[in-house]
Amino acid sequence: MMKAALIGAGSRGFYAYGSYALQYPHEIQFIAVAEPNKEKREKFAEAHNIPENMRFEDWTELLEKEQLCEALLICSPDRNHFKPVMKAIEKGYSILLEKPMSPVPHETLKIAEAASKNNTLLTVCHVMRYAPFYQALKEIIDQKAIGEIVSIQWNENVGYFHQAHSFVRGNWRNSGESSPMILQKSCHDMDMLAWLIGKECQSVSSYGSLSYFKKENAPEGSTYRCLDGCKVEKECPYSAAKWYLHDRDVWPANVISADSSIESRLKAIQEGPYGRCVYHCDNDVVDHQVVNLLFDNDVTVAFTMTAFTKETFRNFKIMGTKGEINGNDAKNELEINYFSGKKEIIHPETVDGGHMGADTSIMADFIYSVKQKSNRSLTSAIVSAQSHMIAYAAEESRVTGAIVSLKEYVENLKEIKEEVL
Repeated sequence: MMKAALIGAGSRGFYAYGSYALQYPHEIQFIAVAEPNKEKREKFAEAHNIPENMRFEDWTELLEKEQLCEALLICSPDRNHFKPVMKAIEKGYSILLEKPMSPVPHETLKIAEAASKNNTLLTVCHVMRYAPFYQALKEIIDQKAIGEIVSIQWNENVGYFHQAHSFVRGNWRNSGESSPMILQKSCHDMDMLAWLIGKECQSVSSYGSLSYFKKENAPEGSTYRCLDGCKVEKECPYSAAKWYLHDRDVWPANVISADSSIESRLKAIQEGPYGRCVYHCDNDVVDHQVVNLLFDNDVTVAFTMTAFTKETFRNFKIMGTKGEINGNDAKNELEINYFSGKKEIIHPETVDGGHMGADTSIMADFIYSVKQKSNRSLTSAIVSAQSHMIAYAAEESRVTGAIVSLKEYVENLKEIKEEVL
């Protein structure tokens, strides 16, 4: 059995990865947790039978001790990744790091370099690479079933409810407190595109803005909080009462309070961030964005991220010299149309767990790598840092309006990193 510690017992730490240990107790046991929120800390500790002396309020308390176990999972907020991961590398832990590695580009380069220098197993949670659906897609592409890739249309349909919960009311609403939308949400997509294409990205251009979730679009009669006497709450699709005021242990209601009782959730929406009107929050991340990418061999990508969809899913068309692949991950369906006239529809195997089974698969792979004492990973720090650079460059383009050369962008970052050092 592998023993592990957790930094950050929020939604990802508790449900995505912590739940794996409860389901497969013969594979992994959590023996320590660091989490500043007492309710979350105690909830995780009690679920995993962690003793009082191994429950820490601050990550520094955990990492100031001699190495406690083999592995460390870092699932703290985006801007609290850099210092603990650098200390964990120094301490000798194998690390599973939630994405993004850091909202600060030169910090991401430093993490990747430190992991490489110390031969550290550092798996970044670009979990979609581990999903059976995308594993099957990668295999089809690598087999040259549609010849050489020429162009890709790729859509990330965030979903109106996911946008409102996570990126208007929630932890990732404000880029200064967390990360820009293209990095926090869509670094999955930048990573998958780089992985599927298998070539270097040359240049990036991007447009996008926060167009809808702001006070000037608030309906007449709306109030600061949904339960403050809002006159349109009953028909509003973003009503906090509709979304959160029940006792079912399901996302997103189960992340607004550690206790799933009606009383606890009522207090959370009366006093906390999730009870605010979506038109009266302090959000600044975009609600729609497009990114154009140019890869080696003139491969082009048109990517769209939008909040304004009914459901949350990804769909795409990958166009090659011998055919095309149409995909929809909500339907778990890959349709291959060959120019010869042949048509093939594939429904890849499925695995239980979040992100189409990817949360389960990445944990299984990480545990296997730790047991094998290997520092190799499908989403290593070096590999993930490269796709992070695409996301950073896309945000640079969106803000400045310039077409960004990725090579020049990274070279400039390396100069900044040296100045900081």
